[in-house]
Amino acid sequence: MRRFGVIGMGLTLVAAAAVAGCGNAIEQPAAWRSPAPAAPAYAVALDAKLQAIMKDMRVPGAVVMITSPAKGDWTKAYGTRTVQGGGPVTLDDHFRIGSNTKTMTGTVLLQLVQEGKIALDDPVSKYQPAVPNGDNITITQLLDMRSGLYNYSEDEQFNAQLDNDPTRVWKPDELLAIAYAKPPYFAPGTAFHYSNTNLILAGLIIEQLTGHTLQEEFQQRIFGPLNLGQTSLPPNTDSGLPAPHPQGYMFGTNVSTLTDPALPAAEQAAAANGTLLPKDVTVSNPSWAWAAGGAISTAADLTRYVTAMVGGGLLDAKTQQTRMDSILPIGAPGPIEVGYGLAIVRFGPLYGHDGQIPGYNSFMAHDPVRKDTVIVLTSLFAGADGKQPANQMAMAIMQALYGIPAAAASPSPSR
Repeated sequence: MRRFGVIGMGLTLVAAAAVAGCGNAIEQPAAWRSPAPAAPAYAVALDAKLQAIMKDMRVPGAVVMITSPAKGDWTKAYGTRTVQGGGPVTLDDHFRIGSNTKTMTGTVLLQLVQEGKIALDDPVSKYQPAVPNGDNITITQLLDMRSGLYNYSEDEQFNAQLDNDPTRVWKPDELLAIAYAKPPYFAPGTAFHYSNTNLILAGLIIEQLTGHTLQEEFQQRIFGPLNLGQTSLPPNTDSGLPAPHPQGYMFGTNVSTLTDPALPAAEQAAAANGTLLPKDVTVSNPSWAWAAGGAISTAADLTRYVTAMVGGGLLDAKTQQTRMDSILPIGAPGPIEVGYGLAIVRFGPLYGHDGQIPGYNSFMAHDPVRKDTVIVLTSLFAGADGKQPANQMAMAIMQALYGIPAAAASPSPSR
């Protein structure tokens, strides 16, 4: 598959169609309207930067939601729901959120840890005996991407099946069989490699321990308590998104962008001049992502969720601290520190995750000190240059809020 995002950490319009920002407020008679709140000081320059990113990357539509007690809140919806138009994107639109789902799976598993139903140092073989070298892989190493297990979504034949039969319904055991047939990347605990296989296993273990589907556990433990009425993990047979939603787009194919997400130079030029448009992949069945990347949400719901996930409220104080303390640096040092822990990412002062799944790219993060929250949702998987649009926009937002260079794009272990 492609990366589900992360740290992916690691768009497209018809040439004549300009990307325009648009809000979702209902027009009211002037006498009924309250004065619109003044935009925060950073918004004008940031808005111009975000529109430039969308234009350069050919992003059809996006939603940005910023909560900042110190700098001021700001939200905006951009673009249209299809490359041909299809009406404006609104703040209420639903997007696939890819690997942000991993944080939900990790949260539920950590809740089961604090309930005494599983321990982080348990070997995965205790619950899934078929895992290669499972006696030496701990639950912690599943969640912090240090198990060494092969990532099924890096398999070329698997990606070819996604291209040739995008509506196929995948079962977790089929995904694990792909992973188990390949040698591990390294001995458990000795390195970092982003692998969706880890979270498929975590989802299966949750179902074993609770006797409920992962969807039911998400609803009972996360969506319900936080009142996330627009967030869901659909059944594996469901390829649709709730209304309203933009169509999701992708340049190239899963196979052609597997090794190098950037298109060949000639195709990048064609995308830039509008003669090459991305393909609509909205109805691609996300069952292959499941516990690693299958959820759907909105900007408002993700704001509530990531604030609780990072700031506290879903785990007890001890388990929450264990999660936050688990983050270790990944990749080479850069302008911001990027780290990965128990299904959570650190982007400098912000903590959360990102997500990339065919058709969509997303970023969610919260600063537990300043209480800032940043949400970016886009209806393009990646630009023709292979860069992730939501991450590029998020870095521009971080520059506006923190003075962090916009070029400090986060690495992307999520394929």
